[in-house]
Amino acid sequence: MALDIAPTVHALDAAAVLGLLPARPRLLALGEPTHGEDLLLDVRNALFHQLVEREGYRTIAIESDCLAGLVVDEYVTSGAGGLDEVMERGFSHGFGASAANRELVRRLREDNADRPAAEQVRFAGFDGPLEMTGAQSPRAALTALHGYLAARVEPDGLLPCTAETLDRLLGADDRWTEPAAMMDPARSTGRSAEARELRLLADDLVALLDAETPRLIAATSREEWDRARLYGRTALGLLRYHFWMADTSPARLTRLVGLRDQMMADNLLALAERGPVLVHAHNAHLQRDRSSMRLGELRLEWWSAGALVSARLGEAYAFLATDLGTIRHRGVDAPPPDTLQGMLHALPEDRCLVDTARLAALLGEERPAARVSPYYGYAPLDPARLTAYDGLVFIKDMPSPA
Repeated sequence: MALDIAPTVHALDAAAVLGLLPARPRLLALGEPTHGEDLLLDVRNALFHQLVEREGYRTIAIESDCLAGLVVDEYVTSGAGGLDEVMERGFSHGFGASAANRELVRRLREDNADRPAAEQVRFAGFDGPLEMTGAQSPRAALTALHGYLAARVEPDGLLPCTAETLDRLLGADDRWTEPAAMMDPARSTGRSAEARELRLLADDLVALLDAETPRLIAATSREEWDRARLYGRTALGLLRYHFWMADTSPARLTRLVGLRDQMMADNLLALAERGPVLVHAHNAHLQRDRSSMRLGELRLEWWSAGALVSARLGEAYAFLATDLGTIRHRGVDAPPPDTLQGMLHALPEDRCLVDTARLAALLGEERPAARVSPYYGYAPLDPARLTAYDGLVFIKDMPSPA
């Protein structure tokens, strides 16, 4: 495909990114096509710092445990704890081991030291307390929500239960985190009598939180109330997730991946109230199209967090997909020249921003060939979906680890 695509390419900076968008988004989502490559995170960090300094952004949200992320946020805003401890406790999915994530946290703390509280830059995880192999106990979220409410409404007799009741129903945490439950529904506690009662109590606690909003915000602060809402969303989300882990129907895994993205979407919609926010996660969690994956012979399809949020926010949500040329240490060599990635890899820039609307118009009905990755952890972008992206970040080559 001998087309000159250079006119669709820009230098990658905050002004160019926002210049592609019809309106200033409350959530600007930047995807990545694979996890574990620090160069992708270095690019994210550089863009975020520009957005902070030039465009007034004050929050970054990443694909990591929303409750663990509170540890990081407290550190970057107050200096509580040490950096080593924060990197160990404040991230899920092993992301705390990333040098680029460490540099992000270090820089946020350093910059916030000179900012008044109202102007500090915040950190958030927006994933649920979930891993591919299971889900956490709802204990932390439920007891934190109950504690917040008990300190302020207990004299009125409005609480649906005591802390002792919650503790009894929750039982030992290893009931909830049983590793075998992901593949064997019979090992899940999610449909036990105790779990069913906890779902009802969690619903009542969240309803009480909503009903007492004016009093609670006046007695504490909007920020503490927002955190209590996070506890409530997370408790309900985890109990729902555990319930469906115990399901035996063919839709079980589809339900679970969809519930995870629904938890992500709910957290992003709450963060959008702060706005503007830079969101970073895998492309598959941020795209507007229906997501899919294959587990052996089983194909799963569900709506991603990005699709759910985009449906709610419209132009207040923007999505920049990211793709790359090579990951040679993973067996991903130079892309074939007739693919979208091959066309971009032939450009002189090491990294660039592509105007996808203009590129799609230039290509017309003709589309480059789809790239096939030899590495399961890298998902090349589909050239047929160009118009579903607000822009495309392309990075030429991933360096081999030292």
